[in-house]
Amino acid sequence: MVSTAAARLTEVAAVGPYFAVACGKRPDTEGFSPLTELYGDGRALERYAETVARRLGTGELRVAASTVHLQAASRLWSIALASAALTGHVPDLDPAQLWWRQARSGPVELWLPAARELPRNTDTVTALHDTVAVRNLRPLTDAVHGLFGVSRQVLRGNAASALVGALRVLLTCAPHSPHSPVPLVHALLDREPLTGAGTFTAAPDGSIAFRRRSCCLYYRVPGAGTCGDCVLRDRRPHP
Repeated sequence: MVSTAAARLTEVAAVGPYFAVACGKRPDTEGFSPLTELYGDGRALERYAETVARRLGTGELRVAASTVHLQAASRLWSIALASAALTGHVPDLDPAQLWWRQARSGPVELWLPAARELPRNTDTVTALHDTVAVRNLRPLTDAVHGLFGVSRQVLRGNAASALVGALRVLLTCAPHSPHSPVPLVHALLDREPLTGAGTFTAAPDGSIAFRRRSCCLYYRVPGAGTCGDCVLRDRRPHP
């Protein structure tokens, strides 16, 4: 029998691939491991960054590692934020219980063998902050900074950019969410580690804008430009 938590995550997955997490038993589990391994095993993170570097066509592992961090943050924020907006519940994304594996293309695959949700007696912003920023992005940031030397300012910007990116997709694909995600994002951007990462505005017509105060380093990939919210946009990037 599918749990109610799993059913709600299935609803969230309909928004798009970054919002999807498999739940329950699955026939194919080869290659999956808990996210705690990615955060705590330097070799696992290094292998992943090497794979991403090859896909990007760059020899700079710190650039690939920043991309790994940004993509992971995007996946986690997307699932959590959409769950709160669409269902009023925040999933428990405990990295010891949330499993991952590299995908041949597209976003990293995520799997929750036993879907659970955080208690509703905790306010939504605190629950979102805890399940993503504290329990996942904090150890991932420490690992990426320690292993590859990517600055914490860059990683803070990645986390904020990923959150706003999830919001953009959600507003486009599910514009009439029962619970507005915009106030949630406003509040999350005022909490560490996102405080000071950039400038976020939301207009009365529903449009949003964000300019981060750092660069994710993607411009260093051969043939790449700057992202839409990059601090270097409209400037000439320097090595």
